Amino acid sequence: MLVFLLAFVILYWILGVTGVLDSIANVLSDVGFGGQAGFEFRGYWIFSRLFLVGLAGVVVWSLVNMLVAVLYNLVSDVVGGVQITLAERR
Repeated sequence: MLVFLLAFVILYWILGVTGVLDSIANVLSDVGFGGQAGFEFRGYWIFSRLFLVGLAGVVVWSLVNMLVAVLYNLVSDVVGGVQITLAERR
């Protein structure tokens, strides 16, 4: 998740330096987003929310993985698991 967040920061920086973000903000202001104040990209707001969403995703997927591991172990205890028998070399 941190790699994607860093990639988005770099992309945001490149788009900001080249003026693409300002152009998009102007188009969105002309369309009507942002009201009288106009539309503005706020990097701190965007990336703090992305970090919180990523943190929540890590917690949720950790719990899901734990649940799947417990279910797998319960099923393998009931069924007997998988046994692999290899033939001896002659």
